[in-house]
Amino acid sequence: MAVQTHDQLTRSLNKGELAPVYYLFGAEDLLKDEAVRRIGDIALDAALRDFNYDARSATGLDPEDVYALCNTLPMMAERRVVVLRDVEAWQKRARGRAELIRYLERPAAETVLILVQGSGAADVDADLAKHACAVRFDQLPPDRALRWIAHTGSQLGLTVPPGAAEHLLACVGNDLGVLRSELEKLAALPDGTEITRDLVGDIVGVRYGETTLDWRDALLDGDAGRAALLLEPLLAQSGVSGVKLLTLLGSSLIGVGIARAHLDRGVSGRALESTLLETIKRARVFGLGPWGQEARRWSEWAARWPAARVKAALRAALEADQRLKSTTISDERGVLLDLVMRCTIPWREAA
Repeated sequence: MAVQTHDQLTRSLNKGELAPVYYLFGAEDLLKDEAVRRIGDIALDAALRDFNYDARSATGLDPEDVYALCNTLPMMAERRVVVLRDVEAWQKRARGRAELIRYLERPAAETVLILVQGSGAADVDADLAKHACAVRFDQLPPDRALRWIAHTGSQLGLTVPPGAAEHLLACVGNDLGVLRSELEKLAALPDGTEITRDLVGDIVGVRYGETTLDWRDALLDGDAGRAALLLEPLLAQSGVSGVKLLTLLGSSLIGVGIARAHLDRGVSGRALESTLLETIKRARVFGLGPWGQEARRWSEWAARWPAARVKAALRAALEADQRLKSTTISDERGVLLDLVMRCTIPWREAA
């Protein structure tokens, strides 16, 4: 069962190649929607699109509906496109699903069928992937998400400078649906409005310098005062919790620990950064900043974080996580403040 990536699908569509059946699954729904539109644009004449395009939810479809949707001939055109969404809602023995599997064994030449699985279903459906061009849509890594912001912004008539784009990504993460919503807010501003990182902060509600990454950076830099001061505005932000901050810190500490291990073996400079970047790519660690910047930061921190300090900080983070899960929300700041002190003060005094 060969599964394509989003990039592989894009390359085949750029050549005008079409498969009789596509099965789209994975975490990023917006990229699936873009792929559905692209396939439809290639397969259909715009003038006859309304006659030859049918989008339905798989929920509630009986075998007769499935048969009719997939086998109806196109009107005054070579092909028709059928989109079936929510295919994960079918039970394994559902009659509609059984009819679909029969169709997939001998798909009609006049139909391009697109099966779309929602992001809530993480696992690939082997039966569908076996008979279709299966494409996995993972969340974009930060560097790709920045390019997506620039491209989507241009489509909306916006010029989003790198600094503004990086702040937007740091504020809301790489969920493309949320990013597009924020870009649409910016596009609704009066013509000629300059898009700056401060303006992005005003729209999103997160000031520059007060993101989760800023808190992580302050702690790993050993700046206890700044890390402590950032806790109040951070925990007041929508979508930010103590557990989210700990998850980010934990991933970063593991990265710094890996960097320190390489450093102790004599790997340093650009060789160390390159090794760390490959590690991040293989692990596909999300929730971080642009991966190249992360590799550079981990390399820099490793010089100041010996293995013993990394282990002590990980133990403190684990204890903080356990406390957060057994205490009230109102105590989050106190738990995190204690973590900041434990990770910075003793080591600064020792230095």
